[in-house]
Amino acid sequence: MDNTVMEKNRYDNKCTFRVLLVAFAMVLAGVQLSFAENKIKDEFNPIQTGVTSLGIAPDARGASMGDLGAATDPDVNSQFWNPSKYAFAYSQAGVSLSYTPWLRKLVNDIFLANLAGYWKLGSNDNQALSASLRYFSLGEVNSTDGAGVTSSINPYEMAVDVGYSRKLSEKFSMGVVFRYIYSDLGYNLSDVGDNSTGASAFSADLSGYFTTYPIIGRNECQWSWGFDISNIGTKVAYQNGNRPAYLPTNFRLGTTFMFPLADYHTLAFSLDLNKLLVPTRPRQKDYLDADGQEDKEAYDKALQDWEDMSPITGIFKSFSDAPGGMKEELREITYSIGAEYSYNQQFFLRAGYYHESEFKGNRQYFGFGAGFSLNVVRLDASYMLATAQTSPLDQTLRFTLTFDMDGLRDLFGGRR
Repeated sequence: MDNTVMEKNRYDNKCTFRVLLVAFAMVLAGVQLSFAENKIKDEFNPIQTGVTSLGIAPDARGASMGDLGAATDPDVNSQFWNPSKYAFAYSQAGVSLSYTPWLRKLVNDIFLANLAGYWKLGSNDNQALSASLRYFSLGEVNSTDGAGVTSSINPYEMAVDVGYSRKLSEKFSMGVVFRYIYSDLGYNLSDVGDNSTGASAFSADLSGYFTTYPIIGRNECQWSWGFDISNIGTKVAYQNGNRPAYLPTNFRLGTTFMFPLADYHTLAFSLDLNKLLVPTRPRQKDYLDADGQEDKEAYDKALQDWEDMSPITGIFKSFSDAPGGMKEELREITYSIGAEYSYNQQFFLRAGYYHESEFKGNRQYFGFGAGFSLNVVRLDASYMLATAQTSPLDQTLRFTLTFDMDGLRDLFGGRR
């Protein structure tokens, strides 16, 4: 009997110990989570720009691989990712239309529409002209003026651009794009005499693309590298020039390795790195006096210098101006990894992952997609799955319809 009681007590003690251990672990996890949340809140410092819609991937193919495309095979939507790829395009010309319902978990009237196309010039197959038009609608917003009158506004952002790309050798090409940008947030503060309707800016892109065909075993593979510096240009000036904002100048660097699995089957792996070339906006808490109090005068001067800085100066300063030093500069780099399976260039499966530091915006999501191509038309679709279910980007869909001009010419020629 005594042995039975002792065994029961020993069992109860073990259970109590486990409960206490679990409770301690939960408390410790809570403390660590609280510490982590406080750290994120204290160090959260995203780059601030205007016309942020310029950074949204317009097409389903790139989005399904985690928002990448610096060195992937050329397609009609290369204008956004790396326009120098057009010089290596297989078809003579193409046109593409993409549609993305944006923030669909929150609203149903915000969307991005994108039209892109290119045309190969001459008979040497070494240069191309390209163009694109993107329109980002912020939906319908109800606004009330100082007199209490309610009206509806429809803010939007748009950009139109033209580009030229050319092969400089059998393996390397470069491209340039010129862009006009317009942002109309729809505000009309008539009660203070401000009748501003929108802001405009001009920018340029510079890109390069290198591709080679190494032999591995008995297989001819393709290894490509690409870079694109986009939106180098003027500031976009809101409120009649009183509130200038930097464009989202971005440096993209990527590589893609494609190899054949068997006849008609290929698999490609890609990696893209991105960094905004925009100076970091000063924060008040980074400017303290000798007593540890906020130094408003020093902060106001730093803020004024930031606002007056030219975009070109800001590009160079963006590599070394983060208050957290090199550690924070590295946090500003986002990365995308993705893969694309192709069967006979007619059926495609894609997947990828996009990561942004939790201190710089915390956009982290998986992309999935598929595509089906005929001689004339190709349809691609993608689906975004955010790592955090509360993310407004979760469940974002994209659709892209592409027309191949060579296929259309063959089709109509066949009818004759």
